Amino acid sequence: MLGRTLREVSAALKQGQITPTELCQKCLSLIRKTKFLNAYITVSEEVALKQAEESEKRYKEGQSLGDLDGIPISIKDNFSTSGIETTCASNMLKGYVPPYNATVVQKLLDQGAVLMGKTNLDEFAMGSGSTDGIFGPVKNPWSFSRQYGEKRQQTPCDVLAGHDPKDSTTVQDPVKPLMPSSLTDVSKLCIGIPKEYLVPELSSEVQSVWSKAADLFESEGAKVIEVSLPHTCYSIVCYHVLCTAEVASNMARFDGLEYGHRCNTNMSTEAMYATTRREGFNDVVRGRILSGNFFLLKENYENYFIKAQKVRRLIANDFVNVFNSGVDVLLTPTTLSEAVPYLEFIKEDNRTRSAQDDIFTQAVNMAGLPAVNIPVALSHQGLPVGLQFIGPAFCDKQVLTVAKWFEKQVQFPVIQLELMEDHSSVLNNEKLPSVSL
Repeated sequence: MLGRTLREVSAALKQGQITPTELCQKCLSLIRKTKFLNAYITVSEEVALKQAEESEKRYKEGQSLGDLDGIPISIKDNFSTSGIETTCASNMLKGYVPPYNATVVQKLLDQGAVLMGKTNLDEFAMGSGSTDGIFGPVKNPWSFSRQYGEKRQQTPCDVLAGHDPKDSTTVQDPVKPLMPSSLTDVSKLCIGIPKEYLVPELSSEVQSVWSKAADLFESEGAKVIEVSLPHTCYSIVCYHVLCTAEVASNMARFDGLEYGHRCNTNMSTEAMYATTRREGFNDVVRGRILSGNFFLLKENYENYFIKAQKVRRLIANDFVNVFNSGVDVLLTPTTLSEAVPYLEFIKEDNRTRSAQDDIFTQAVNMAGLPAVNIPVALSHQGLPVGLQFIGPAFCDKQVLTVAKWFEKQVQFPVIQLELMEDHSSVLNNEKLPSVSL
């Protein structure tokens, strides 16, 4: 089942081609074999097997909870999971076991999904390379793929996995059909290409992929036009002001009193607060808390926070104007380049890296819009290059529909993962077709 689409796996479970328990065991086996990637903080094997057994019983009784019943899932470790440690990859929450599930987790479990474990991240998701958590950096599985090895002709070096620290990707059940009749005709689409996203730092390879994607839409009859988002250049600065202000407010709850880490200092309450937060948070989180509190000071509030809110409105209005002009979806790069090696990534500080890697994605959050990244092609080194689709507010289905059509056209290859302990052993997706889009 490894390498099949979610829809195919869901169908196989319904048809009895595989049981939820068998599928769960296959996934647990793969997690063990790929432990070297450091992708998981916690593997909830006992919970997963129990949930799989319950799912199997429901299938036998003809009482499936839906398309996700028996489907293995993993949750990033900054989402609360009842009875399962939730750390946010931070000393502040190491050992913390929540009494409740986050809403998104509960919705998945209510549909019968099987929780395999909690995945690694930057501390409190503040970063873009999955390098700054207390459990160490996450390795990109593509740097251990046959495709990458064939390109490099040498032992793969560690490449960062990366993640979007703002969780901006729209989540919707991908099993259900996403092709409303009004969107099945690509020739009726108008695709916008923001000229401000053609920055000097954009790699020629990503630029080429972006251009070819636009050509693909045009060849299918879609209207492709250049559009302007004039306040984009202020977006990253605006984001950092608002983000750090939110961080300062949100992180105030971690004071060592009610839950989480607490230091051994007993000199005073103030000393306990300060020492607890110094021990519990890393430099990145502490830096954002300090910056946010600075921006929120009475004497700075008008000049920083209020101005950033006004700029945010201008950024949002830019998108509104573009979509009101007849554009259905925006097509942009997701990152400036392919994933970079770990040693190269850490040459820059977290703030600099976040500013570079968030340049194409954070404006979406400033405007409150749905967006999704689609892997499009492998670079000359055999690493994925992705593009981003952005849609109007509340038009999630429209964005996903266009993205679904697009990924069917590009036929992005399935990873062929070479395991560290035996490079001759390749996960070839059980001889399934070489694409899973």
